[in-house]
Amino acid sequence: MTAEPVTRHARKERTRRALLDAALRLLADGGFTGLSLREVTKQAGIVPTAFYRHFTSMDELGVVLVEESMRTLRATIREARRDSRSSADIIGASVRTLHEHVRAHEAHFRFVIRERHGGAGPVRQAIAFELKLVTSELAVDLARFKYLRDWTTDDLRMVADLIVTAMLATVLELLEARAGDTETDERILRRAEKKLRLITLGMPQWRSGT
Repeated sequence: MTAEPVTRHARKERTRRALLDAALRLLADGGFTGLSLREVTKQAGIVPTAFYRHFTSMDELGVVLVEESMRTLRATIREARRDSRSSADIIGASVRTLHEHVRAHEAHFRFVIRERHGGAGPVRQAIAFELKLVTSELAVDLARFKYLRDWTTDDLRMVADLIVTAMLATVLELLEARAGDTETDERILRRAEKKLRLITLGMPQWRSGT
């Protein structure tokens, strides 16, 4: 039985993936602004000129890395919220989902956390854009709770932003924890749940628009 021939499209996608993975490996030791096209192509095993068949610039490669990480996170967190019936369920499920995703994609998250404030312009802007999407989707989900239906859009976004900020702090704590230290991970997750409960406990007392 002969193997199926590899199509030109498949080869192109494989090379594109190799470039993204090479960049992530190199970013483990430094920031994106210091990463060169030549370093990435050498790590990926291709000639530098071949880079431009897949990306117009290093900034575009960085933006794709941001989108890969944040869009997958949005999908997983959205699913956790959808499958939960109460606010306590949502908090627990979202924190656990976040933990699983961070541990499965640590290189992506180290890149995003590092570049969020000090990275290259287009990459930093892509991170800000993706975080706004996370916040907007969460605000829409919060509006379905009965005691929040009279809240203004601005107030819903405000509390959603507080929640996202707390989650990002949890991501940073997880990345700073020693690899394989499950006890520390559990302590971080319990603290994350407490932070989110503190936010949600105050929400019924808030008078929107005040």
